[in-house]
Amino acid sequence: MKIIIGLGNPTREYQATRHNIGFDAVTRICDDYNIRLDMKEHKALCGRGYIGGEKVILAQPQTYMNLSGESVRALVDYYKLTSEDIIVVCDDINLDVGQLRVRKKGSAGGHNGLKNIILQLGTQEFMRIRVGVGQKPEKWDLADYVLGRFPKEEEPLIREALERVSKACGCIITDGVETAMNRYNQKTGAAEL
Repeated sequence: MKIIIGLGNPTREYQATRHNIGFDAVTRICDDYNIRLDMKEHKALCGRGYIGGEKVILAQPQTYMNLSGESVRALVDYYKLTSEDIIVVCDDINLDVGQLRVRKKGSAGGHNGLKNIILQLGTQEFMRIRVGVGQKPEKWDLADYVLGRFPKEEEPLIREALERVSKACGCIITDGVETAMNRYNQKTGAAEL
């Protein structure tokens, strides 16, 4: 069993913001694999289904971003998962808009959601897919930037990125994280296998 956790902030005011790209990714995966987010458990909105024959849980923690680890810890404990069963999807301001970076493990890289998950799990050894939301413009406040929405011209890149996140999750589950890294850690628009 794998758990795919999309990071974001609950409530309507944060919908479709850069920081909520993880929530958007989980919604896309649900659409692609016919999974309904219809359960509230362990401080998260969850759905159960199958990807590539493997049982999966999809989750959108309903804590705020900087407390995401509380929900992840509760889910991991309840379902008796290991860190190798976890895939976290989050935003990354250090990647170009729409670029993906699949990793087997790694530091928080300044991301408060990842920081709290690492703190709660006591390990950095879990898979993650970072989705590029672009660097903040000079003189902008970081919080204002990540809690802002994408301009119209970036929306096609984000839709394409969400499709690629969904495929990358399927690839991790069926072919392994190394294959997904080779296939999806390319600049946007690069050829995929």
